[in-house]
Amino acid sequence: MGRPGVKTVALTALWSLLLMALAAQAQALPDFTDLIEEHSPAVVKITVRGSVTAQERRQMPEEQIPEMFREFFERHSPPERDFHSMGSGFIVSEDGYVITNNHVVDRADEIVVRLLDRREFHAEVVGSDPRSDLALLKIDAEDLPTLRFAEPDSVRVGEWVLAIGSPFGLDYSASVGIVSAIGRSIPGQRQESYVPFIQTDVAINPGNSGGPLFNLDGEVVGINAQIFTRTGGSIGLSFAVPAELAQEVIAQLRETGRVERGWLGVVIQDLDRDLARSLGLDRAGGALISQVQPDSPAANAGLSVGDVIVEFDGTRVRSSGDLPPMVGRTRPNTEVPVTLVRRGDRMTLDVEVGRLPDREERDTPEPPQEPEVASDRLGLVVEPLDEFASEPGVAVSEVDPDGPAAEAGLRQGDVITQLGFEAIDSVDSYSAQVAELEEGENVAVRFLRDGKPSFRTIRVGPAD
Repeated sequence: MGRPGVKTVALTALWSLLLMALAAQAQALPDFTDLIEEHSPAVVKITVRGSVTAQERRQMPEEQIPEMFREFFERHSPPERDFHSMGSGFIVSEDGYVITNNHVVDRADEIVVRLLDRREFHAEVVGSDPRSDLALLKIDAEDLPTLRFAEPDSVRVGEWVLAIGSPFGLDYSASVGIVSAIGRSIPGQRQESYVPFIQTDVAINPGNSGGPLFNLDGEVVGINAQIFTRTGGSIGLSFAVPAELAQEVIAQLRETGRVERGWLGVVIQDLDRDLARSLGLDRAGGALISQVQPDSPAANAGLSVGDVIVEFDGTRVRSSGDLPPMVGRTRPNTEVPVTLVRRGDRMTLDVEVGRLPDREERDTPEPPQEPEVASDRLGLVVEPLDEFASEPGVAVSEVDPDGPAAEAGLRQGDVITQLGFEAIDSVDSYSAQVAELEEGENVAVRFLRDGKPSFRTIRVGPAD
């Protein structure tokens, strides 16, 4: 038999190297088997039975239903209809406290919690918090297995995470992925954002809601709450409530059955580069105040429209989405330092944080009323407001489609309340301020649109 050729030796060596590389890669990947086996007993499946009214079931808003069909729907739709749904959760105390999502148990008449060993318990809702989408349940049991939470701020982008839950009713399914981002601001149905979500690419599907998200140490880093999908299934965008926030909510629900949040009483927005420069900042960042509610903690502390909050209680505010969770997690009646930039000057004010009112307690500003004539260098025609307007200002009655204001996005019907650093309370004050602007200057303009405040930047045109 002849000696192996050079090619054979080379191929053998290449295969050996490839096998060694694959073995090394396999050793580098985490093994989740022990984690799943150890912690699955504390994960629960939740089934819910309840009823919803015809109004709650209706997908189309009533005002969009033609008048001729409304009576038909009202006569032929049953007043209530039973529903069944399911989700996940996990045990947080040996004496039977269970955490899950609020949307899993919302409007439930009966809640059944099933453990891995097939024991079933009827559960009572201790308290719920729609703003964080969390609910605390209690079952009548002792010596239950529990899960432990990770240390605050321990989650890092890129680390491995694992979810256990019951997607589509398939009990105790595990899926893995990595943390894609942290601190995601996702407004809910109320357009409020008090949760800095953890974003992952873990396969989360309907039925996983309320289940735990683990790190490699078997600690809960989050509670799976939402997915982004166009198909109804996972497309690699899932969001979890951070463990630190969940612990705070659990403590309050267990103590009082409800959650109190801090409140400033401001409407805020992000800044782009031009808007930041026009307000005296060297870079975009922070939360720009576009409205201050009267008699609110912010108003009482001296915060003003046009201020840019850059730090709250010593923590940097990188964007407007950072601020609501910071304020919300502050206990009411706590005094905290708020650092802001006003007209280019940096200052710190002490603010006594208030209690976030329930939705029905808050005053909703009335939309501005229609209104009479003057022209300017911004490509606008403005008119005075009547006495019933919610704020002083001038109304935009015409917008030159080729003018600077149109390029900035202003529309007919907008109400201008501030130009640069000056408040606008009449056509005269508006015209005087416009006359002082320099050609080519970027000026910040605050306006109301359908009652909602916003800032834009307008590049000033030449004088007439």
